[in-house]
Amino acid sequence: MKKPILLAMLAPAVLLSGCISFGAKPPPSLLTLDPATPAPVGKVETATPEHTMTVNVPVVPQELAVQRVPVQASDTSIAYVKDAQWVEPPAKLFARLLADTITAKTDWVVLGSEQSRVDPGTRLSGELRNFGIDAGTHEAVVTYDAALLRSGASSVVKQRFEARVPVSEIAAGPAGIALNQAANQVAAEVAGWVGQ
Repeated sequence: MKKPILLAMLAPAVLLSGCISFGAKPPPSLLTLDPATPAPVGKVETATPEHTMTVNVPVVPQELAVQRVPVQASDTSIAYVKDAQWVEPPAKLFARLLADTITAKTDWVVLGSEQSRVDPGTRLSGELRNFGIDAGTHEAVVTYDAALLRSGASSVVKQRFEARVPVSEIAAGPAGIALNQAANQVAAEVAGWVGQ
């Protein structure tokens, strides 16, 4: 008697299990940033605290606080590129790209977050204002408002950097390629700026 009752109670749960999804279907692949000038492998770096730098993860507006690629559809509306998703939040990817590019292109020693707890040295922070696609111009747009506080200085220096790269199609693959190129262009300009 107990067996048929138990089976009758479990039958709806088994039938529903095929209909329930505990998250969105993942995209076929995830996007990431690849440095155009990677940090050299095996390079030994030595520096005094005055010549070390910490690159902070930039602040982002809400549309960039997710792992999707925003599209500025109009002045007042934002959509997201279908099936385009970053492997981690774009602010973290961009901070790592900045650190790698500064290491490769300058003589600054860039510290990791754990290493910087004792003495962060010069600090590069800022706001990643744009990191997506402009539908009106068919361009990938990366805008970074950098703020540099040099070790021992009492004032912050700010500068805006922006790159626009044409995108052939508003789809995951072309958007990822164009954003990677634009992010590398901005990172190279920032490296030139902090290396002065």
